[in-house]
Amino acid sequence: MRLDMDITLLIISMSFWMQGLLAEKNNTSVESVHFRLVGGASHCHGDLEMKRQDGNWNPVEGLNWYRKLGNRVCAELDCGSAVSVRDRNQYLVIDSWWIRPECHESELRDCFESSSSLFSSLELSCSDSVRLVHGSSLCSGRLEVRSNQSRSWSSVCEGHLDLLGAQVVCRELGCGAPGLLQGAHYGAAEAPVVQTFQCEGHESALLDCGSSGSQICSSGTAVDLTCTDPDDVRLVGGASRCNGTVQLKHHGEWRYMDNSYVTDPWTLKAADVICHRLDCGSAVSVRESRVSFRRWSISPTCLLSTSTLTDCVKTDPRTGGTTLSLTCSDSVRLVHGSSRCSGRLEVRSDQSWSSVCEEDLDLNDTQVVCRELGCGPPGLLQGGLYGEGEAPVWTSELQCEGNESAVLDCRRSSSAGKTCSPGTAAGLTCSDPGGVRLVGQPSRCAGTLEMQHQGQWRPVGDHFKLWDLKSGSAVCQHLDCGSAVSVNTTDDSTDRPVWLVSVPCVKLTSGLMDCVGLDDSYNLSSAVDVVCSDLLPQPNISLSDGVFEVYQQGFRVLVGSDFTISCFVQPQYPGGSFQLISDTKKPLNLTLPAVNHSAHFLLSAMGYAHRGNYTCVYHVDVYNHSFSSSQSPALYLTVGDSVTNLNHQGGADRPGSAHI
Repeated sequence: MRLDMDITLLIISMSFWMQGLLAEKNNTSVESVHFRLVGGASHCHGDLEMKRQDGNWNPVEGLNWYRKLGNRVCAELDCGSAVSVRDRNQYLVIDSWWIRPECHESELRDCFESSSSLFSSLELSCSDSVRLVHGSSLCSGRLEVRSNQSRSWSSVCEGHLDLLGAQVVCRELGCGAPGLLQGAHYGAAEAPVVQTFQCEGHESALLDCGSSGSQICSSGTAVDLTCTDPDDVRLVGGASRCNGTVQLKHHGEWRYMDNSYVTDPWTLKAADVICHRLDCGSAVSVRESRVSFRRWSISPTCLLSTSTLTDCVKTDPRTGGTTLSLTCSDSVRLVHGSSRCSGRLEVRSDQSWSSVCEEDLDLNDTQVVCRELGCGPPGLLQGGLYGEGEAPVWTSELQCEGNESAVLDCRRSSSAGKTCSPGTAAGLTCSDPGGVRLVGQPSRCAGTLEMQHQGQWRPVGDHFKLWDLKSGSAVCQHLDCGSAVSVNTTDDSTDRPVWLVSVPCVKLTSGLMDCVGLDDSYNLSSAVDVVCSDLLPQPNISLSDGVFEVYQQGFRVLVGSDFTISCFVQPQYPGGSFQLISDTKKPLNLTLPAVNHSAHFLLSAMGYAHRGNYTCVYHVDVYNHSFSSSQSPALYLTVGDSVTNLNHQGGADRPGSAHI
């Protein structure tokens, strides 16, 4: 496996990994742990330490942290929001904790391993008296304040905080300037405080501002505040502002962005966040380039669940290695879809985005759109499929020939003042550019996971054993195979080229191909085996051995005659059994073992009680699970006193049959 990282960090990571394995062998429990911050001005500032059940406090290693992760610690300490996370280099031979780099679990305490050395301490600062909750990032949400007297959190009534006060709050939270200050309705259990804050704008904390006494909250709404992102991003060195090498501005300094985390790879889904941030449409391609400058590191997975970059910048800046280069679509995008290649079509013209009417698109037009976005051929075009949106309607009608590389290269006719009829804003679904399959087993719904990316089929590597039932179910659903019943990481001791896939990304999106890591140079011996619930094919059912004729949608059987119903299935697994079910006057529920993938149910003396629908279900135990197929198509039987077009077949016993 090639881990493209600094030599020092490689040594550190390997050291931590080995120590973590030793800790597992010692069966050290981290079930009941607590956090504390030491050496700071209050219990909400300082170096992070964690305690085990034995009562000992150990420092936490500073690598692999970012603010959104630190926010979980602040929440456990009841300390508001994370304001900053920094690592401070200091090599010590001392018992410590380190957070696994692949950790994206909601329960932070499951993410730690013990170590016998400390390379850097984690310095965490939490806001002690203000926080923003239920927002899209740590810099947005409903404002809550905690006074020194009450120690409980309360909302602030709308109108009791002005722009100067909002500036103080945003600064205290480590965010940018206020972007939006508005009111939001609150529940009966969330009645806001009625204190009015009177800030001058230069204070370092909201509680440093002057305030008036108790007043009535007459508006019925609480302050909802959005602060801008203090960090920024840009693309440099490309043909346009939507193409180039990614640079990130953090702590006021522009640096290239690192691309070297095997545990959290860059994907098109994460890159799409940057494209949208730049108002550049959708991510089309991501690639790496080598630089020797100092770089900022960021968690691509974190970007999928927050609206601000500053939540996701990692504590460990890098030097040397690879950086990220990105191409975004400049003039077209699909929004509000289930993946990067589906959504409502919008076209950029004159610096603004516009919807397109379904009637203004044909197959040639959609082929160009899908090609420009780096997707496969168009699959579905339907008005209103992904909502109407608020964008104005594009006033031009596309007239593409189908071979253009971009929509704006197509001829178009003007339709000034045009509007779309309700429900006709074009929704487009392009096919995925790659493929997904399970191989090596009799069923297409079980086997080793392989993905086609950049024209190559490769197994998916899982060195850190991150794949679970939830991510496996995304594969099964993609293949129309139900949900996952088992997911296992295998190792055949032979390194070969693999694709890395961001498991958290898979859990957040239905577009599996959006989650493949951009780097194509990893060689691993690990693979992912998935078994899906809809493992078995639908069985078939037929009527044989008896006196009968075709009748309407089924068969008419001569009254009093014996007849046989046969169940059979495509050969996949040995053994199993068939269940025969009927909705007749006296319902049947019979089971016979499968022999040669079939079973034959011999029924005696056809009578009116036999009239009705018959279906088969196939059952088999395999992969340490019990599986049942869907029901076969229904076989309808009725009874006749005479049969004109006779089909008389013998009733000799055969393997897998029984008289009923």
